[in-house]
Amino acid sequence: MPSARPRLLYVTDLSYEARGRRYCDEDIFLTSRLREDFDLALCHPGEAAALLDAFDAVVVRNSGPVLGHQEAYDAFRRRAAERGTRVYNQLTGRADMSGKQYLIDLTAAGYPVIPTVGRSEDLHLLPPADEYVVKPRLGADSAGLRFVAADRVEEAVRAGGGDLLVQPRVDFAHEISFYFVDHDFQYALYAPRLDRRWQLERYDASERDLAFARRFIEWNGVEHGIQRVDACRAPGGELLLVELEDLNPYLSLDALDEPARDAFVTALRAALRRLLAAGTARADRP
Repeated sequence: MPSARPRLLYVTDLSYEARGRRYCDEDIFLTSRLREDFDLALCHPGEAAALLDAFDAVVVRNSGPVLGHQEAYDAFRRRAAERGTRVYNQLTGRADMSGKQYLIDLTAAGYPVIPTVGRSEDLHLLPPADEYVVKPRLGADSAGLRFVAADRVEEAVRAGGGDLLVQPRVDFAHEISFYFVDHDFQYALYAPRLDRRWQLERYDASERDLAFARRFIEWNGVEHGIQRVDACRAPGGELLLVELEDLNPYLSLDALDEPARDAFVTALRAALRRLLAAGTARADRP
């Protein structure tokens, strides 16, 4: 049973360096605010499996790409499943949490995503383009991403041995990110300059924009977790999904003003209390 002050294990890699972002600053801020309601300890992802027994729930935040600690992450998932640990984000995500296959699946199902295939035999299903984006199925932070001319893309995909995704290079106006706590929309940010992806500004999302983003939140079915829906504005004005980050999305809280940051923290506290209460209710059932 959780104590009056629930114990949270907060998993992060404060030393991880990402282009254009300081992950550690975000986690220092969030943990300083969560400590007002919870007894909290930070740990590196490599230590999470060994420590989780001492806590009521685990929060996975800016822990860096899983590929950097795949064995430790797999051990953490196994241990959490064995003991029924409450994990935030819950470990059932169908999107980036499980790799990039979902972009292929959503394309095949007719969802509004950047068209994506994973086999050279399926290249004809993509719209024609002068260049294509080729990236690893298990990539993160643009690692391994490259642009390939149309007359070389088939060769590149075959050389990848089934480990690559292919998309047409879309000439989009800007990227927009929609941020959700559980299924509740919090804020949207966009990058008005294409050459400065992480110089973000507040974006006033329309009802149509939010309907687009919520479609992917509903598809993913994650009840407990922070999710970021990344989209691009295509030449025709429509939004296309770029990525659905459901493992440890960076939140760009430094782009928000103080009231907006406070509102996000309030929503996160409430979400964590819901997670703890749901686990207590299950434990109390006969």
